[in-house]
Amino acid sequence: MGKGSAATLWQRVTVVHRESCGKVSHKWLSACAAERALATGLMEHIIEPSNLMRSYRKVVSNGGSAGVDGMSVKELKEWLRQNYSTLKQQLLSGNYKPCAVRKVEIPKPDGGKRILGIPTVIDRLLQQAIAQVLLPRYEEVFSKNSFGFRPHKNAHQALEAGGQYVAGGKKYVVDLDLEKFFDEVNHDRLMWLLSTRIGDKRLLHLIRSYLQSGIMEGGLISQRIKGTPQGSPLSPLLSNIVLDELDKELERRNLSYVRYADDVKVFVSSAASAERVKQKLTSYITHKLKLKVNEQKSKVCFSQELHFLGHSILQDGTLGLSAKSEKRLRQKVKQITRRNRAVNMEQMVDELHVVLKGWLQYFKKARMRKRMEVIDGWIRRRLRCVRLKHCKRTIGIVRLLRRLGMQEKRCWLTALSGKGWWRLGNSPAVNEAMSKEWFSKQGYYSLSAHYNRYNLIKPPYA
Repeated sequence: MGKGSAATLWQRVTVVHRESCGKVSHKWLSACAAERALATGLMEHIIEPSNLMRSYRKVVSNGGSAGVDGMSVKELKEWLRQNYSTLKQQLLSGNYKPCAVRKVEIPKPDGGKRILGIPTVIDRLLQQAIAQVLLPRYEEVFSKNSFGFRPHKNAHQALEAGGQYVAGGKKYVVDLDLEKFFDEVNHDRLMWLLSTRIGDKRLLHLIRSYLQSGIMEGGLISQRIKGTPQGSPLSPLLSNIVLDELDKELERRNLSYVRYADDVKVFVSSAASAERVKQKLTSYITHKLKLKVNEQKSKVCFSQELHFLGHSILQDGTLGLSAKSEKRLRQKVKQITRRNRAVNMEQMVDELHVVLKGWLQYFKKARMRKRMEVIDGWIRRRLRCVRLKHCKRTIGIVRLLRRLGMQEKRCWLTALSGKGWWRLGNSPAVNEAMSKEWFSKQGYYSLSAHYNRYNLIKPPYA
């Protein structure tokens, strides 16, 4: 059955996942049964050459390192040419065995480690092919309030939806933190959810094999009994399928919410309601979905205290910059502008250009003009310190300031002041010599100037 037929099936009925009493809707079960009966040949769609070619292009464009077998992305095309017939036969007969994934740990921005599972390029190809076939079918039933890992949906749309709730008077937020979500997904419950709408047992068996494939670390393979490790092309879709059940429950309770992947925010109009909602949802997630809620990180707060996709939401529904996001930006800038780095200032400015441009491209919709001016001034001061230290000696500082147009007396007074680099970087002569115009000529990416340009704000001095 093609995806168009599946779409028609779900559009013909108004599917309510659960009745008001909480029991699964008979209409929903009937729709699932009808689709399941027509979805018994999905594996044939997955191994179609056109689908595999789309998957191949995606895997190659994503790049990434090799899995446990050591095969690189560049070797995949030749391997497919030689082994496509065998691979097709194994998949159709249900005999394909996935390889273990390679364990990689990366640091989280707020501390701790995030575990990634890197599949082999062959398994990445197949998982991407599976996702391409399943995603259109599930898009028909996913909630409009879910924005993560979905086509034509993004973080800014999620923030806009949250802003609309706050502007409508729902200024209290239930901030639910799902503890190690990707590591805690219950395999049996996920497979039950998949089996309600997928009738191809070969595909279900293959997905379970991927869920249970071992993790290799230090040459040893450990078996997995729960979780969908991040790093595979199939994990984002599976996570949305798991949390779609939470979406349906939130909708049944008529709650205003926004979900981006495992980041769930519920917007309510009073503190008492927020506490009650938090308690009930925590119980539901723990006992029904078999997931863990981090009680220490989950909280009720005002929207302006929120850290949602790097933003806060101000009382009028517009976006602000969260304190955590500003702190992370400053940490990145500090790493680049360390005075003991053995790189010249030109390279530092180039590195900053890449970081600041990408950062502002994401945060440009936040109301933060004053913050941009403050951060800009702080970055320029750090760069002045770097440039002065590169002079090494007093006479070097004098020569630099002299070249930049300072009077001889001021050059010597500044160089002989005995101030530390941080204070010296903010002295009047240094500020005048290395002005905003000077930094612009050096190629410095001004957050304030570009933010004003993005938001059509006229500078106060214009």
